[in-house]
Amino acid sequence: MSALLWVLIALPLTVGTLLAVAGRAADRYAPGAAVGAALAALGLAVAVAFEHPRTEAPLLEGLPAGLAVDGLSGYMVVTVTAVTVAVLLFSVADIGPGEARARFFGLMLLFAGAMLTTVTATTLPVLLMAWEVMGATSWALIGYWWRDPERGHAANTAFLTTRAADLGLYLAAGAALASGQAPSLALDELPEVTGGWSAVLTAGVIAAAFGKSAQLPFSFWLSRAMQGPSPVSALLHSATMVVAGAYLLLRLEPLLAQSGWGGPVVAWTGAVTAVVLGLVAVAQSDLKQLLAASTCAQIGFMVLAAGAGAVTGGTLQLMAHAVAKSLAFLVAGAWLATLGTKALPALRGAARRHRAVGITFSVAALTLAGVPPLALWAAKDVLLAGALGDNTALYVVGLAGAVISAVYSAKALWFVWQPTPAPDGREEPLPYVTRLPLVTLAVACAALTATSFPPVRDAVQRVLGGEEQPQPHVWEFVLSGVLAVVVSAVVWIRGPQLLAVPGRITGWASDWLRLENVATALLVRPVLRLADLLAAFDDRVLDRAVEGSARGSVRLAQWTNARVERLVDGAVEGSARGSVRLAQWTNARVEQLVDGAVEGVADGARSLGRLARRPQTGQLHQYLAQTVAAFTVLAVVLVLVR
Repeated sequence: MSALLWVLIALPLTVGTLLAVAGRAADRYAPGAAVGAALAALGLAVAVAFEHPRTEAPLLEGLPAGLAVDGLSGYMVVTVTAVTVAVLLFSVADIGPGEARARFFGLMLLFAGAMLTTVTATTLPVLLMAWEVMGATSWALIGYWWRDPERGHAANTAFLTTRAADLGLYLAAGAALASGQAPSLALDELPEVTGGWSAVLTAGVIAAAFGKSAQLPFSFWLSRAMQGPSPVSALLHSATMVVAGAYLLLRLEPLLAQSGWGGPVVAWTGAVTAVVLGLVAVAQSDLKQLLAASTCAQIGFMVLAAGAGAVTGGTLQLMAHAVAKSLAFLVAGAWLATLGTKALPALRGAARRHRAVGITFSVAALTLAGVPPLALWAAKDVLLAGALGDNTALYVVGLAGAVISAVYSAKALWFVWQPTPAPDGREEPLPYVTRLPLVTLAVACAALTATSFPPVRDAVQRVLGGEEQPQPHVWEFVLSGVLAVVVSAVVWIRGPQLLAVPGRITGWASDWLRLENVATALLVRPVLRLADLLAAFDDRVLDRAVEGSARGSVRLAQWTNARVERLVDGAVEGSARGSVRLAQWTNARVEQLVDGAVEGVADGARSLGRLARRPQTGQLHQYLAQTVAAFTVLAVVLVLVR
């Protein structure tokens, strides 16, 4: 079965890459290919969820690449693929033929494939790689309409915020290696790290999870992410990137418990986020912003569950929220496409114009409100039971967050169901390919309620494994259900005027507590100021030093060149003068020798001439005597020779 696990991961990643690379040439075939790949992945996810395969491959020396499906990741792969199928079906109509469909559907498959890799990874290196791909594809999807500078800036804000928090995972990996107690970086080995490195490891994991799941103080990036297409919001907020941090905390709950301090920090951060971001949602007048803030609040419950050790409740909350939130965002996208607005005052009566869509949105909103008998009502009580067993104050804060959920959900319902004058003309019905995923998700919002009650809940807990967890009492279900119904009814009857608060407070809350301004003031501006100072230091000090050094080097080279030229020229001139003098001296000596030789030959010739002239006297008897003497000498020679 390990082959099925590899195919589950490879299928969306491969098809997504091919579509993204093919570009506009594949626009015609992209929707069908993407939906087909997602459906196949859903079938594979169901198969591996039952079989629980495990596989491993060599990556680096001592650091294998491991993938596995166990209880938690089994529920996650089915949730991720099911929501992906619904969102892609809706996108077939929402992302029209005039858009870059191959790029959109390719990136969506890559996004889902990265999340599947994240939830099946058993080692930190694989988790980190999938974590990075998920962040990069989220940036590309949020900035899908990149020609709009505002959308591009929003994508950059979301990416940089999550990337800053992601550094925590690298810190955690470094701490695990440095400790020497988790040499393979397997997730199951991380709770075994002890000592000072355990605190560093825990802090890194918590920071990365808070950033990815938009928990305080990182929540503001999720507001900017609303600039992307509605299907992107539906997938990002429900079953992929934003819940990745909550999944990581649920997966590493033993690490939080072992640290001693990690569990309480995580639990209280989740509880405070559920309350504070719930109030932010109440203050919103934009439907997508309301849903975005509610995502932070609802994921706060999952984070609370991880800190309190209520892994079963956190998992049930994650699955129910994925269904409800994807449905709510898809309906918001349908209204944006048909009515051209997402402002709540402008959406008055929107549910009445498209009854089927309005009913499905009502199911999603009531699920988020925690109204019985829908899924989040019971799932929230399962995780709050764990909080109650851990800390009563934590339970009270969590219950307050649940009440606030009913407030913002009822507020949204009040606007979209308000009667309005009949619109001009007849509204066109939504395409079947759009209505099908909406109805399916609405049914799932009710069907998943069964997972929070025995015997299904007991089966879920057995599959997840771990320690026995506190079970909610009947009074807890009754209390939360009554509060949700009463609060929703009061908001519905009195309307938004019930929520009127001073404008300054409303403005502060509607602007997401101005967290982005705080981050800009505390981090962005100081970093930019430091960068400016370093740039000025580089320009005014380092550049001048380099230029001065260069000028000094040039001058030294010029001086050296001049000195060398003088020395060389002097040497050459001296050598030339010596050569000339030597040549002159040699020439003079040769001339003297030649002249002396010539004069000696001449003197000899003159001496011989003088000697030869002496016998020439002109007297006959002297010539006779000379002849007799010559013959006498000749005769003596002949006698001697013989």
